[in-house]
Amino acid sequence: MSEAALVLNVGSSSVKFALYSVDSLDVICRGGIEAVGSERVSLRVSGPRSDALADAEPPKQTGDHASAAEWLLALVRERLPDASLAAAGHRVVHGGALFTDPVRIDDDVLATLDRFIPLAPNHQPQNLAAIRAVMRASPKLPQVACFDTAFHRTQPQRAQWFALPRALTDEGIVRYGFHGLSYEYLADVLPRFAGERADARAILAHLGNGASLCAIERRRSVATTMGFTALDGLVMGTRSGAIDPGVVLHLIEEKGLSAAEVSDLLYNRSGLLGVSGIDSDVRVLEADGSAEAEQALDLFAYRAAREIGSLAAALGGLDVLVFSAGIGEHSASMRARIGRYCEWLGVAIEDEANAAHGPRISASASRVDVFVIPTDEELVIARAAKALLDGRA
Repeated sequence: MSEAALVLNVGSSSVKFALYSVDSLDVICRGGIEAVGSERVSLRVSGPRSDALADAEPPKQTGDHASAAEWLLALVRERLPDASLAAAGHRVVHGGALFTDPVRIDDDVLATLDRFIPLAPNHQPQNLAAIRAVMRASPKLPQVACFDTAFHRTQPQRAQWFALPRALTDEGIVRYGFHGLSYEYLADVLPRFAGERADARAILAHLGNGASLCAIERRRSVATTMGFTALDGLVMGTRSGAIDPGVVLHLIEEKGLSAAEVSDLLYNRSGLLGVSGIDSDVRVLEADGSAEAEQALDLFAYRAAREIGSLAAALGGLDVLVFSAGIGEHSASMRARIGRYCEWLGVAIEDEANAAHGPRISASASRVDVFVIPTDEELVIARAAKALLDGRA
């Protein structure tokens, strides 16, 4: 019997998971429960031992992420008894200013993380619900939390501050940044692709339903597009991204919307969905062909390119550009759109390499090396779980 670490990466409507050997960090199996809480709930699995789980059917309308996590934990123990669970690791979106490294979870840690729910309302409650579900089912199982905000704590003060009264800054109203686990993985593997240029001026583009950019130098975060919450920065699937604060005041004062209604509008009814009026999925919009779909796609690319220019200014130039996550890894069309907007920076994308999804997609004449690199947040979490068990966390 070998020891295993279960990694749970809980999203707004899904529970991604991976089971790793503690000794080797090899994947035993991985997958996800999609459409949690609906009649369309389904399980997808891959990896060497995926056959043991492939025919399992998650209960329909489980109602919440906690129930889905409990079901998954029981399934792994029942179907893979030779993989003895030794630890569980979790992605937690917001760690505030307190948590700059992975941390072993206990009641005090959970109570602190509860305070950050208003800063990540679409993710933090689900993250913590899954942790509590595992804690109820296996009270003695060590659990570790890994934070999307932690990678960005290396940023200089000027990159983290808003121009607000110091008293508010001192209370923690600063730019935290997100997608840090993805960026940590990409920064770690970048030398395999970029060689010596990996430590130069690079921009990592995590483009998915949630989207952001991170500027790194010497593979450490210098600046990022998300701020106090995961609402800031780029156009996203259903989120507005950066918006004039005066628009929020106008919606409240002139349109009579409540704070909750404004929150719902900016988080759930804006972005690609709001602009197109069709869908939040780039694949659907690329296949649609309507003027509204084209406007949404162009706005996504334009805003991404504008922010790439902003981060290039923070870096003092650009040597490497990396596309990752769902859109970044799979949409050659969106990469080409963004690349055309960035030609002034020296970006030139080679069409054939881009259509093949890389890994290198820059043309020989490009001053900037451009790559497509699949991200792996789960492996970062598994490493933290192993460190916990080894006594290094």
